[in-house]
Amino acid sequence: MTNAAAPLAALPIETLRQRTSTKWATHPHDVLPLFVAETDFPLAEPIERTLLTALRVGDTGYVPPRTRYPEAFAGFAERRWGWAVDPGQVRTTCDVMMGVAELVRAAASPGEKVVVTSPVYPPFFMVHDEAGTVPVDVPLVENDGSWELDLEGIEQAFADGAVAMLLCNPHNPTGTAHSRASLAELARIAERHGATIISDEIHAPLGLPGRTVTPFLDVSDEARRVGVSVLSASKAFNLAGLKCAHLVTADPQKAALVRAIPMEVEWRTGLFGLHAGIAAFEEGEPWLDALLARLDENQRLLADLLAEHVPGAVYAPGDAGFLAWVDARALGWGDDPARRILEDARVALNPGPSFGPSGAGHVRINYGTGPEILTEAVRRIGDAVRGASRR
Repeated sequence: MTNAAAPLAALPIETLRQRTSTKWATHPHDVLPLFVAETDFPLAEPIERTLLTALRVGDTGYVPPRTRYPEAFAGFAERRWGWAVDPGQVRTTCDVMMGVAELVRAAASPGEKVVVTSPVYPPFFMVHDEAGTVPVDVPLVENDGSWELDLEGIEQAFADGAVAMLLCNPHNPTGTAHSRASLAELARIAERHGATIISDEIHAPLGLPGRTVTPFLDVSDEARRVGVSVLSASKAFNLAGLKCAHLVTADPQKAALVRAIPMEVEWRTGLFGLHAGIAAFEEGEPWLDALLARLDENQRLLADLLAEHVPGAVYAPGDAGFLAWVDARALGWGDDPARRILEDARVALNPGPSFGPSGAGHVRINYGTGPEILTEAVRRIGDAVRGASRR
């Protein structure tokens, strides 16, 4: 990534309020939405051009059996991370959590245990209702404002019968890009216990300037033997509604595991999502660099705004993405400060408890927006805090 990219400009709020997606259609217009992981930027030009061309020729059918998507992603992975991906071991699906759900079913039988690491993306808990598996929470360890995998706790969970783990890399909501050393040790532990690591790497393209994101399958031979990664262009390029993600393996046994997943899972890939993903991976990097420059500025802005307007909040900026995990317990607004913030400040944030028991008293803030919206939102929260203190 080049650090010289000019920061990407967000769309004006008048335009954003015309959107019908979850972020902008859930709440009344007096609410500033900084919750669900959608961003507020225009589509990358190559993606817009590709989709408009498809529309003009009525290219709205099914995904064909062979496309250049695997090669497009392999090229992107090599350029961004130095990760050599075999296109023959890339298989598409509808979205990342569908891929995760199918992999959980493939790696674990109903009733078997699967490790999760809270605070973590809420569907990591919900997917077990679908798969019939049992989540075992091994919370991240906080160390001087940084978050790390509890490797000893994970090994104990495997020793106690867990057969798989859902890894979030980079981690949502903390933004942690797990270190190569930590991931390598996780792979060694998993191999010792015959466990599968399912690595959700949807935020991997969003490593911020000066930070390093390490794909799990690039870590070691052990990682390649125990792991399956699930990725998509959707989070970085704001394409969630187009429905395309992909599963990557680097080992014959894990490739066989993925091939055994029903073909219908691949048929659910959206053709527009596939076209958009190819455009993103082949032509979207200049746009992505501009986005990362904006997110880097916004992350620093958010830290400054919280220090000025909400000094009781504790925020340790992460390595990747556009999501901030904020400890709001000092505000005295209970386990779910997001509820009070929505009521009093008219700002919508994700409630911390939905990320697991360790999320009590926390909120997740989406700073993938323009600095004006971010500034106004934090100012509103600060006014609400000061108003509460005067009551």
